[in-house]
Amino acid sequence: MHGPASPGWLLVALCAATGAYCLLRMRSSVEAQRRAAGGEALMGFGMAAMAVPPADFSPPVWAWPLYMAVFGAAALRALWSVRSGPHHLHHLVGAAAMVYMAVAMAASPGGHHHGGSGVPLLTGLLLLYFTGYVLLAGARLVPGAVAAAGAGAGATGWGDRPELARACRLSMGIGMVAMLLAL
Repeated sequence: MHGPASPGWLLVALCAATGAYCLLRMRSSVEAQRRAAGGEALMGFGMAAMAVPPADFSPPVWAWPLYMAVFGAAALRALWSVRSGPHHLHHLVGAAAMVYMAVAMAASPGGHHHGGSGVPLLTGLLLLYFTGYVLLAGARLVPGAVAAAGAGAGATGWGDRPELARACRLSMGIGMVAMLLAL
């Protein structure tokens, strides 16, 4: 990701903290929640690594193909999981966006941007998708919606708190929008 150092480090902190919380969510007693949390932890830590300002650390040339391979595999896994439910589509779009950003960063060594050609179509579509996702995820965190969804839930552990999982996904969506804007 290219851009000023201070916001870049704030984005690194946000994504790393999100990834760390997703690791905590992997202790859930529900198998589906553990799997989703594992994928989200990978996404959070991957976004944190990508967001490190290039002025402070320039990744080696092999880093971008590694990102492409890791998130390409995550996209294939999400594509396979889509057959069990459409909620996996978001994971597919997120992993594909990470592959796209890795390709874009590998193609622009030295921090050069897209130039005067404007925003590429795919970047614009991803920005629209993640902006919509952030707005929807934010609306789901409204206290009335959370109270209705969590009614009768009883005592739950850190891995089973739906409002914290939603906040985690919201912060990753915000991070994705920021990274796409800086691309």
